[in-house]
Amino acid sequence: MAQVYLLLGGNLGDKQQLFTKALEMIASNAGTITAQSAVYETEPWGFESNDLFWNQAVVVETRLQPLQLLEQTQHIEKQLGRVRHAQQYASRLIDLDLLFYDEQVIRHPRLEIPHPRIAERRFVLKPLAEIAPHFLHPVLHKTIAQLLADCPDQLAVNKLNKE
Repeated sequence: MAQVYLLLGGNLGDKQQLFTKALEMIASNAGTITAQSAVYETEPWGFESNDLFWNQAVVVETRLQPLQLLEQTQHIEKQLGRVRHAQQYASRLIDLDLLFYDEQVIRHPRLEIPHPRIAERRFVLKPLAEIAPHFLHPVLHKTIAQLLADCPDQLAVNKLNKE
């Protein structure tokens, strides 16, 4: 069994429903969710939008190999209505990013693990630090807590009170 770290994100549609359904589909099709952070409301990164994002980190134990997991997460995104656009940074219903797959370093045309921009993104590091502060980045050799403390990104990332 591999332990993988995923980040859910989205800023369009009924985010509560989309996140709930995405978690259900991950549990049904990808593996067992063993930990999940709170949901954070975050400013868009890399583009302008009036719609704030929701982000949540989860840990999944899976039997899927990395490319199989990528295919499964992209299938879940598509099932939930995600349409990929030519521009890399855009508003979206749902996004499932593979952050880490155990401590592996994978460089493949379709998949790069660890996710290449983790250290630059507070919206990734803050929820990840909640559930895995001591996880050691296999390339940067810093913990998630250290990466968060050093993160140059100053965009707002606030825990969402879903009551």
